[in-house]
Amino acid sequence: MQIELVTGDITAERVDAIVNAANSSLLGGGGVDGAIHRKGGPAILDECRALRASRYGRGLPVGQAVATTAGRLPARWVIHTVGPVWSETEDRSPLLRRCYQSSLAVAGELGAASVAFPLISSGVYRWPKEDAVMQALTAIGAPPPGVELLRLVLFDDDTRQAAERVRQALHDRQ
Repeated sequence: MQIELVTGDITAERVDAIVNAANSSLLGGGGVDGAIHRKGGPAILDECRALRASRYGRGLPVGQAVATTAGRLPARWVIHTVGPVWSETEDRSPLLRRCYQSSLAVAGELGAASVAFPLISSGVYRWPKEDAVMQALTAIGAPPPGVELLRLVLFDDDTRQAAERVRQALHDRQ
């Protein structure tokens, strides 16, 4: 299994599945969520509305994941997950790791061999970027069988460089 750290736009990733840092409504929003809905087109929103009308009437809980079509995106599927909001007074790291683990479980069920993740919760949810990378790399270390490529798509070069430092530090600890 290969783990890549890249700078880029997750909506342009040519992988089997991209992960959406969604809000619990599943109906679009800002940041990664808004970009995926805008570029993927109405098919994603239609499937999200159907999910809200059936299994997720109260929204998708933090840490869980669910898949839809990718619409007009180059991926086959979008896996939606809701990250936790950063808290200085409460350790929500297990919830953040669960986002990655739940998304990988869904990817395995779909038969996705390649999955691209954003850095979940590091935008408007204010998770410190280096810790967000550490949680991501810790969580994706044991993907389900069949998942061969995991790509962490980072917003800018500064974040990618920080991610490289975190990956090296984790490697040095082993």
